[in-house]
Amino acid sequence: MNFDISRKRMVETQLVARGITDRRLIEVMLNLPRHMFVQEAMASQAYNDTSLPIGEKQTISQPYMVALMTEMLSLSGKERVLEIGTGSGYQAAVLSKLAGRVYTIERIPSLASRSRKLFDTLGLTNISMKIDDGSVGWASEAPFDAIIVTAGAPEVPLALVQQLQPDGRLVVPVGDQVSQVLNLVKRSADDGFTVEASTPCRFVKLIGSEGWSQ
Repeated sequence: MNFDISRKRMVETQLVARGITDRRLIEVMLNLPRHMFVQEAMASQAYNDTSLPIGEKQTISQPYMVALMTEMLSLSGKERVLEIGTGSGYQAAVLSKLAGRVYTIERIPSLASRSRKLFDTLGLTNISMKIDDGSVGWASEAPFDAIIVTAGAPEVPLALVQQLQPDGRLVVPVGDQVSQVLNLVKRSADDGFTVEASTPCRFVKLIGSEGWSQ
């Protein structure tokens, strides 16, 4: 299978055609080998317009959703970004090409181990990872310029809002256990924040003390 052709088609039909305009993001997703982040048996489906299972009842997000959430962060290249839910590692890999430093948290050891190996294989040296409850963030490394949550939360996790820099951005799916809406949270200089609802979506549950119990 020619993955280069599949990536080009993915970018043209799933991203650009749906309104993704960030040229740096488009270039990254045009070149990043998404098929390496899925199970080998599903490599031929890696560039399809859908999420895919990656084991442990988790998924790799649909390419458009990865692009949309990333674009909502408005990254310029120097930011410190926190990702909640490493999963396959694909979202963190995309972020690593667009930001200065990426911190990513995964609660499932087997997924964290596989992702770490992929980061090393691809030479992504600006990604720090730990295994923990991502719903409470990474306080010792805060504050962050941007935070992205790749799992559905019952409400905006306040612990994450508090770890944002003033003017920082948090993108998080919020809703019930079946469907959510993407929320863009912006922290203000006076420690307040605003919430803007974006598009409907569907993610696996955010498990943790500021998410779902199980």
